[in-house]
Amino acid sequence: MCTGSCAKCLGGTLIPLAVLGLLANILLFFPGGRVADNNDHITTEVWYFGGICGNGILMIFPALVFLGLKNNDCCGCCGNQSCGKRFAMFTSTIFAAIGFVGAGYSFVISAVAINKGPKCQVSENGTWGYPFHEGDYLGDHSLWSKCLNPTDVVPWNLTLFSILLIIGGVQMCLCAIQAINGLLGTLCGDCQCCGCCGGDGPV
Repeated sequence: MCTGSCAKCLGGTLIPLAVLGLLANILLFFPGGRVADNNDHITTEVWYFGGICGNGILMIFPALVFLGLKNNDCCGCCGNQSCGKRFAMFTSTIFAAIGFVGAGYSFVISAVAINKGPKCQVSENGTWGYPFHEGDYLGDHSLWSKCLNPTDVVPWNLTLFSILLIIGGVQMCLCAIQAINGLLGTLCGDCQCCGCCGGDGPV
């Protein structure tokens, strides 16, 4: 199997992960599954758009590039053996690096948000803030009662940011694999390289 086929497999995996990241970030704008009365009541890290920009937009372009590699002619672009596949594989390495940075951005934002906890109403007089410190609520569910409103905002934020954290980690691994795959395709050519995802023949 060729490196182009492996890239296509990776690209096909990144697309649904990017869509899932976009949806998770959008849902975070509705704390506890409800429309926020005030944008200031939304957790700050949500506004960093980790899932929309990092897991989503910055991942869509690399994924599309990876998907397109399978359709390139093994002998080069337009029959020119001096270009084409090797250059395309080199380009995919650059896009893999961009995707890795985007996924890493979302990963860091999600980790910070999980450690910090959600923004919520912490007193009956309507004061909003961050009642948790250094992720103490993660191991002690009794602390969740510190958040009076929105209802269920703690599990809501924790679940969605955990999803973004996992997606970011998986995307970073896939982009790292494609970076290595792209370097192999650049140096060795495509048609004789080993691949993945069960293929057994050249492109």
